[in-house]
Amino acid sequence: MRRQLLTGFLMTLSLIVITGLVYPLAVFAVGQGVFKNNAEGSFVKNGDGQVVGSSLIGQSFLDADGNPDPKYFQPRPSAAGDGYNPLASGGSNLGPSNPKLLDAVQQRVTDYRTFNHLSGQTPVPVDAVTASGSGLDPDISVANAKLQASRVAAARHVSVDVVLALVSKHTAGRPWGFLGEKVVNVLELNLDLDRQT
Repeated sequence: MRRQLLTGFLMTLSLIVITGLVYPLAVFAVGQGVFKNNAEGSFVKNGDGQVVGSSLIGQSFLDADGNPDPKYFQPRPSAAGDGYNPLASGGSNLGPSNPKLLDAVQQRVTDYRTFNHLSGQTPVPVDAVTASGSGLDPDISVANAKLQASRVAAARHVSVDVVLALVSKHTAGRPWGFLGEKVVNVLELNLDLDRQT
């Protein structure tokens, strides 16, 4: 009996050391050594070195009155709390046939066209009017960015070509070369706009 108790105690102690110390330290070391930017939260800093957000979490770009600021590219809608709240991450949980979702999307289409000075016939990218599953998506589609470029250029008094060049600069390819679509990180693009214009 004593031998069994000793064996059980030693196994428990060994597993505590392996799973409570060795494994977490190994994961931390690999994270810091190989994935340092991701392990540190992917913070994005402005020109003054101040942290202004994370490249992995979207955020709103509003004017002093709380309305979307025309000088900035706008992210996709968020259903996370009051918008882009990582503590309330999640989608709207409204199904595709839910009238509330259909009405909200139709209103967003109208608002998007009005805000970007588009005709009523201009197709609106789906990511411009629907929230992601997490509600925290930091990226928009290239089509969405191109439709916003004229508004941003006009608000900043620069040519559309300058703005489109920055969109191209901040366009990320498909993950692994074949998954998903090309996307534009809104925070990084907006910070570059502030530096360039």
